[in-house]
Amino acid sequence: MKRLTVAALAGLMLASCTTTDGGGFALFQPKPETARDALDYYYATIPDSALPRAPAGLPLPDASTPLTRILVASCNDEEVESPALAKIASEPGDLFLMIGDNVYGDRDGRDYSVNDPDLTELKESFAELAGRKEFKAVRAAHPMMVAWDDHDMGANDGGGDFVFKNFGERIHEVFWGLEDQDVGAWPGTYYARTFGPEGQRTQIIMLDSRFFRAPLTVTDEYNAKGKERFMPAPDGSMQDMLGAAQWTWLENQLQQDADVRLIISSIQVLPTVHGWESWANMPAERQRLFDLIERSDAKGVVFLSGDRHTGFTYKEPGVLPYEANELTASSLNVAFLKSIDEVDSRQIGGGFTPENYGAVDIDWEGRTLSLKLMDVAGDIVLQNDVAFEDIGIE
Repeated sequence: MKRLTVAALAGLMLASCTTTDGGGFALFQPKPETARDALDYYYATIPDSALPRAPAGLPLPDASTPLTRILVASCNDEEVESPALAKIASEPGDLFLMIGDNVYGDRDGRDYSVNDPDLTELKESFAELAGRKEFKAVRAAHPMMVAWDDHDMGANDGGGDFVFKNFGERIHEVFWGLEDQDVGAWPGTYYARTFGPEGQRTQIIMLDSRFFRAPLTVTDEYNAKGKERFMPAPDGSMQDMLGAAQWTWLENQLQQDADVRLIISSIQVLPTVHGWESWANMPAERQRLFDLIERSDAKGVVFLSGDRHTGFTYKEPGVLPYEANELTASSLNVAFLKSIDEVDSRQIGGGFTPENYGAVDIDWEGRTLSLKLMDVAGDIVLQNDVAFEDIGIE
């Protein structure tokens, strides 16, 4: 069946809202003023029961329980097997963070589509993920927290201008059982949780780098090294990664009592040498993030990211009051390259292109944490050991 375009669907909805003197039926009250309003009214007619849900999962650890091992991964194609996801199910861990591109819901095979108001492919993708045995095993093995990225939202490289983002958010939150939690009460998918007693307290901050993000600056030389798809926004241009409400929320979160703070960004934070999506596309917003962490006097910040289809570890002095560290865990089963020659001055070792996942091991007695990247066999391929004192934890 031919799908309606956004304009056509919105036109039909707006027309249907017209009340006539002859007793015509007004579908919506009040009459929507914009096509976006019409879409939101339409989406409100779709019950949660019509949307896919993940298999029942384990409850999050008790707030008083210290975390010692946190697993992390991204980029999972629900249409094929995921040995790395199956391996995660057999790994010990207190918490599993699935941090973006958890499905590829904007494509059927390799064909991308952003012109379907019903987000049919996105719903089908989540339903397929729910049925995969390795995903069921992970849900039964580990409590989970989740972030989304572009393919979970429904538009490759999409941001705040994606017209169906509200429905994409709802599909995401219903699937993961977040619709009745705090995150379900506000626009965007950001939320945070804290675990452990005083002195052993870990804060997990899930950012949303999609829902509010301004359009990126498109490259002037497609596939050129260092500016493959995008370039840094020029000085004075509109730059917005998180949106005003999320920035205020993040500032409040950074003032909460915590020792280790894991800030999860679906896209990379520290590297600046490539032209794929990253915080480097918006230098002013990247600096704003660093300035906010410093102004909040937030200790123990470590960044976790995905998206790149290659795993990396990074360390950068000078951008925070202490050294900044990042682990990029990507991908679970969508490896594009056999090797990569990308070198950023912040990198520790090379990039790891085969399928992978990550772990954050916290040694509260030894006062260290280890950022590890593992291959599908569970062998460590990259590791960055960080002393608490090097990230400001006294």
